[in-house]
Amino acid sequence: MSTMLQPGMKGTQETTVSESMLASSVGSGKVCVFSTAMMVAWMEATAVEVAQAVLDKGLTTVGTGISVTHVAATPLGMKVRFCAELTAVSANGKGLSFNVAAYDEAGLIGEGTHERVVVDREKFESRARAKGQA
Repeated sequence: MSTMLQPGMKGTQETTVSESMLASSVGSGKVCVFSTAMMVAWMEATAVEVAQAVLDKGLTTVGTGISVTHVAATPLGMKVRFCAELTAVSANGKGLSFNVAAYDEAGLIGEGTHERVVVDREKFESRARAKGQA
C-alpha cells in the first residue's frame, strides 16, 4: 500500500475564483475575495490527489490537520494554482505530511502544512454511519 507513497511526490490543481468561492458567499467574511475556507479546501484536494494516484483500490486518505496562512487577497475571476508536496510518510505508512501552497496570477497567497491518514474507505465510512445510529 504505502510503499508507493514517497516524500517528494507533488501535485498541482488550478481553478478560477467564482462567486461561490468568495468569503461573502461562504460566510467566512463580508468581502468579495477568495475565501480562506475555499483556499484550504483546494489545498486539501490537491494533497488528496497526490496520494490517491498511488493508493490501492478501496484506500483513500482523510485530513487530520492543517496549518496555513492566507497572506494575500484574490479577486473574483482570477486564476489560482494549488501545489502539494508529500514531505513525510510515517513508519507505519499511514500518516502523511504535506507542504501546501496557493498562488494567484500575482504571486503567493497562502502556504502551510497539511496532515492526512490512509484509511480503508468502506471501514471508515461504516464506522461513521454506526456513530450516527448510536
